[in-house]
Amino acid sequence: MKIQLSDHFTYKKLFRFVIPSIIMMIFTSIYGVVDGFFVSNFAGKTSFAAVNLVMPVLMILGTLGFMIGTGGSAIVSKTLGEGKKEKANQYFSMLVYVTIAGGILFTVLGQVFIRALSVALGAEGEMLDDCVLYSRIIMAALTAFMLQNVFQSFLVTAEKPHFGLFVTVAAGCANMLLDFLFVAVFRWGIAGAALATAISQFIGGVIPLIYFCGKNSSTLRLTKAGFRLGVLLKTCANGSSELMTNVSMSIVNILYNFQLMKFAGENGIAAYGVIMYAGFIFAAAFIGYSIGCAPVIGYHYGAGNNSELKNMFRKSIMIVSVTGTAMVILAEALANPLSSLFVGYDKALFDMTAHGFRIYSLSFLIFGISIFGSAFFTALNDGAVSAAISFLRTLVFQAVMIIILPAVFGLEGVWFALVAAELLALAVTVSLFAAMRKKYHYI
Repeated sequence: MKIQLSDHFTYKKLFRFVIPSIIMMIFTSIYGVVDGFFVSNFAGKTSFAAVNLVMPVLMILGTLGFMIGTGGSAIVSKTLGEGKKEKANQYFSMLVYVTIAGGILFTVLGQVFIRALSVALGAEGEMLDDCVLYSRIIMAALTAFMLQNVFQSFLVTAEKPHFGLFVTVAAGCANMLLDFLFVAVFRWGIAGAALATAISQFIGGVIPLIYFCGKNSSTLRLTKAGFRLGVLLKTCANGSSELMTNVSMSIVNILYNFQLMKFAGENGIAAYGVIMYAGFIFAAAFIGYSIGCAPVIGYHYGAGNNSELKNMFRKSIMIVSVTGTAMVILAEALANPLSSLFVGYDKALFDMTAHGFRIYSLSFLIFGISIFGSAFFTALNDGAVSAAISFLRTLVFQAVMIIILPAVFGLEGVWFALVAAELLALAVTVSLFAAMRKKYHYI
């Protein structure tokens, strides 16, 4: 039976609706991890460190897709809730066209400046060459990557989350298979890993584009659309939290790399790379849930259904809290196996990675609330509150902690920085939930 945004959501129906988005995000994270696995085990830790050093720059270039997807889906779902389907399709179409134009522009700029950026990050010698080679191949698919991120949100708004899951699984399987062929079999090294990722991103971005270009059974399709500056600005404001999240994470990762290079050298960057890969998978579950439920929240907000807003808020907080507890237990149990999978060939590196991950994973208990909180206010079209949560959580608190704690506790301070930052973010999120409850009537 088809689930619609206008439905009343029980726990069962909510799980059925959001599970595709959760699996989609987890799968996206997993095939990123597969990249790291093959590079580390078949190209060596220098190439692996190079990928992790330059990845923040690539993520910053791709943030336009995250911003437009989340911010735009909030506007489109609200417009659908108001009964204005034709206008919703015009908004959707215009935002897709803007993404394509932005992707082309960022690709050109990235190709020109990537060597200088890699040098600024501290790369030299073989690592510098690997950074530039990997980045230039990946950036060839930057527009497709942005579209993939946009459509992850809009396919849920179009009431086609299962199609979004299919596309993500297809792209992920292609990436993993090509990683095996290009890196493990053909021994193309870091270039093979980059090529595998680029091809998978084309699959993830182009298939939904073709789907929306023609007649389809969803609530959305691409059509003629004029440029609407007001809608674009509102989209950017709504999605600014997601933009801030991705930019901030990239900036913070750069700070982590500087601190790790100082306290542990190349091994520190490689260890952090493994921890981040694993952390992405755990965080992806919360991000996927937030992407999946946001259009429902936006629809009922647009329709003025306060009882459903209360229902979604209450159920979401319960789900996120229980899941966070389970994640910490699972992460502690998997610290050794995951570390061994990536860096088992080097005992010192393995010990550092496993120890760091055990500390880092304590943050899984609490960061789900803040991730959901930011997405919740984005769905309510309150970009300012959403951005405040993301800005403080992903940039201010983490940047302060990664600067202060290592100065006092050395390498241990690096691993504890995220935990301390997430505690502060949780306090802010809970305070904003309480402060805004009367305005939006979700409690």
